[in-house]
Amino acid sequence: MINQLRQRLAIYKPRLITARKPQASVLIALTNEPDPHVILTRRSAKLSTHSGEVAFPGGKQDATDPDLKFTALREAEEEVGLLPHRVEILAQLGQVVSLHQVVVTPWVGIVEPDEQLTANLDELDEIFRVPLSFFMQDARHHTDEILFKGKTRYVPAYQYDGHIIWGLTAFMLVELLNVGLDAGIPMKPRPEHESDC
Repeated sequence: MINQLRQRLAIYKPRLITARKPQASVLIALTNEPDPHVILTRRSAKLSTHSGEVAFPGGKQDATDPDLKFTALREAEEEVGLLPHRVEILAQLGQVVSLHQVVVTPWVGIVEPDEQLTANLDELDEIFRVPLSFFMQDARHHTDEILFKGKTRYVPAYQYDGHIIWGLTAFMLVELLNVGLDAGIPMKPRPEHESDC
């Protein structure tokens, strides 16, 4: 799977959003093994936004960050203790806009399967891993339709080991699988992709 991802993502042209909005980045970290696992987190129940939700390591761009790839790696180190030099970045995926009107840039990276991670308990309640093969089956729990600012967002939701994986996290995972592994998972376009927001 990793070799196919390398080849497909090397020629992928990600969708960019030119609207001027706050920027954030996330790291879609995959383990380097025959059935790669994706590293996910459950955000702390104490947080004021997205509390208790499943997410990739990531966050808003700081003024001192030289670029959005740096943001993703910095946030991954802060949240799960993943050192930047331990990540091989493969590619950027298409940008998406969060419900809070933040442009989120996902970066796909490879880490070793035995990478030891530690949750920053100020931000996270848990770190867990899910095999990509689970998402390839598209055994979705349900598909949410969320009306926001007059537009409907279609959000796949997956349930794994008691966790609900939905929203932007699920959308970015499906894009990774469709682009990188020809998964053919049906996905209705997000409103921000129909025209620049």
